[in-house]
Amino acid sequence: MIIRRLTDLAFCCAAGVALLLATPAFSQDRGGEVDPAAVSEGLKAIFSYSSTSKSTRERLNANTVTLMSGTIGGTYVQFGADLSSALDDGDRMRVLPIIGRGSVQSIADILFLKGVDLGIVRADTLDYLERKGYTGNIHNQFVYITKLYNEEMHVVARSSIRSLADLNGRRVAVDLPNGGTFVTAITIFERLGIKPVYAYIEQRIAYEKLKTGELDAVIAVQGSPSKAVSQVKGDDLHFVPIPYSEPLQSDYLPSVLKAEDYPSLIPPGGRVDTIAVPAILAAYNWPAKTERYGKVEHFVQVFFDRLKDLQRPPFHPKWKEVVLSAPLKGWNRFPPAQEWLDQHSGPASDTRAKFDQFLAAQARETGQQGTRTPEQDEALYQQFLKWQKSTGQAEAKR
Repeated sequence: MIIRRLTDLAFCCAAGVALLLATPAFSQDRGGEVDPAAVSEGLKAIFSYSSTSKSTRERLNANTVTLMSGTIGGTYVQFGADLSSALDDGDRMRVLPIIGRGSVQSIADILFLKGVDLGIVRADTLDYLERKGYTGNIHNQFVYITKLYNEEMHVVARSSIRSLADLNGRRVAVDLPNGGTFVTAITIFERLGIKPVYAYIEQRIAYEKLKTGELDAVIAVQGSPSKAVSQVKGDDLHFVPIPYSEPLQSDYLPSVLKAEDYPSLIPPGGRVDTIAVPAILAAYNWPAKTERYGKVEHFVQVFFDRLKDLQRPPFHPKWKEVVLSAPLKGWNRFPPAQEWLDQHSGPASDTRAKFDQFLAAQARETGQQGTRTPEQDEALYQQFLKWQKSTGQAEAKR
């Protein structure tokens, strides 16, 4: 059996190896053989298959984690690709993102699918599953690595729909029931006492049905700017605002949709109020000192150390919203993640935390929640640090 597998592998790789031999970048030993030290890690593994298969297998698996991302075209998929690219370090760290089926399915995949270590899910999904009686205390089965970013609720409707209340009894598309949009939309409407007629339709198809009048609205909960939503065009379409009313304030955040992100749906210079729900990086609550626990721990150390790389181009702009120390209501943090934060806490991180608290309090008092971008907050913080430094130097001279 082993000889047959080696023969198959050799046959599959013959064309690739021949191409490598034709390039000067790869040195050759006597007899025209390729020097394995000059070949990719993948080909090295193949070359050493017969003699060191066990050690090769252990090395390749030891520091590799699998990440359940989201559906094609979504922000989760882009985040998975970014993690795979930014954290790649040969045998020392490798992230394998998997295309998923939405937040609800990712919860099930983390629980039951063999080999899945991590997943990107929405913060309100576990609460929904418990509230509906689908499961017991499922929170104890999960830990979170960090809150990632906020995902905005986009309600695209015909111009005759002026408020969410107008959707009572109307046909509203909320994507498939295994996705996060399904959970967030149903939760929002229930809390506001609105009862639309739900249509479970894939979003690209739903937008076409909206244009023809077969639907009254389409809902997408995605990080803004959403590439998919930005491509929606129609003279009779617009965003329906979502006021930040009291029933939503316990679990959701205020946000806005801007004209510069959605010029076909918002007039120039305009803004539309909406709500946002946190997207989080979660893991199964593995027992301490187990192999799977150790793999996630290693991932955390590499990921946290390299977050600043992810917050620069060419990676997704939503990485700039990630604050590793941000707490998450109702969730327990993965212990090694909390230990990393404790070890790296200091005057600078305390200063930033207090500054963020000040901005949040100021926004509440002025009624301007969600009007600043993360980039603007970061610029204000840098100005604050410069002011603090100059003020300290002035005091020292007195």
